[in-house]
Amino acid sequence: MRKPNYGLSVLSGKPQNAMHGVDYIFHAAALKQVPSCEFFPLEAVKTNVLGTDNVLTAAINKGVKKVICLSTDKAAYPINAMGISKAMMEKVLVAKSKTVSPDRTTICGTRYGNVMASRGSVIPLFVEQIKSGQALTITDPDMTRFLMSLEEAVELVVFAFANAQAGDIMVQKSPASTIGDLAQALLELFDADNEIRIIGTRHGEKLYETLLTKEEYIKAEDMGGFFRVPADKRDLNYDKYFVEGNVCLYTSEEYNSHNTYRLNVEEIKDKLLQLDYINNELSNWKKTGK
Repeated sequence: MRKPNYGLSVLSGKPQNAMHGVDYIFHAAALKQVPSCEFFPLEAVKTNVLGTDNVLTAAINKGVKKVICLSTDKAAYPINAMGISKAMMEKVLVAKSKTVSPDRTTICGTRYGNVMASRGSVIPLFVEQIKSGQALTITDPDMTRFLMSLEEAVELVVFAFANAQAGDIMVQKSPASTIGDLAQALLELFDADNEIRIIGTRHGEKLYETLLTKEEYIKAEDMGGFFRVPADKRDLNYDKYFVEGNVCLYTSEEYNSHNTYRLNVEEIKDKLLQLDYINNELSNWKKTGK
């Protein structure tokens, strides 16, 4: 679906007109470039938070059967504007899911890590640097990130479409690698010897990403290759918060790119070779005799 026009109220009719005759919505519109959102945080709020609320309100008004909102690992323990806005998007979808019967409109979400070779991501950057003979600019060689192909990201959305209940956040288990190993894997695939230059972290970057916080991990349902994080069903009765609690919370651990399965260089190469983008770049590289 198109990026929502967050400047218009849903009452103006334009967002609702886009929902006419629609049964299912996969809401992927977002501002997701970390440094850009650091410099323009209000734009992240307008698109990622208010835009999502507009989409959900219009979907409910038009009787859309199911809405799946796509989130990111940066929404867990967020430290940057993009992650904070996505965390708020998740809060909006969970809260909104409680305002409508799931028999009418089911609202749920997915959360996943980096999609390999997506626009603006590090793999295309490294490939371009290799091809142009430049140094590979690495923020921190020990920094870890989840690695997912586009097909795996789609699998998560399809799984959520089939299995998610109202207010659920669905998470796919994913391996990770260090940025240093990822750069080394690409150099070996391209048979290149570019210099590696450490430049330090960018605006709002973490050493590792989290897919499930400790608070979510304790209540998550393990569904094999996926986790289901159910919505908190408590109501706004503050007395409960003074007389009830969860004694198990502090015994839990989070699920992050440091403690998930860590790919080695050879495994990263195998995963990269599953990408059409990498195979096409390698084919062109060999044709030019580089």
